[in-house]
Amino acid sequence: MNKQAQSRVPAILALIAAAAMIIVGLLRSEHLVVLQKAVNICLECIGIG
Repeated sequence: MNKQAQSRVPAILALIAAAAMIIVGLLRSEHLVVLQKAVNICLECIGIG
């Protein structure tokens, strides 16, 4: 491998790891937990919650 190809390996590995973590989070329905927390923070900020 040349130097340019070697410099892309960490970026590709990080991209694969990030995609895998996003998929696991979606499968565990963590996006719904994050949305609920965001709604609660928003409502508390304007004084309703």
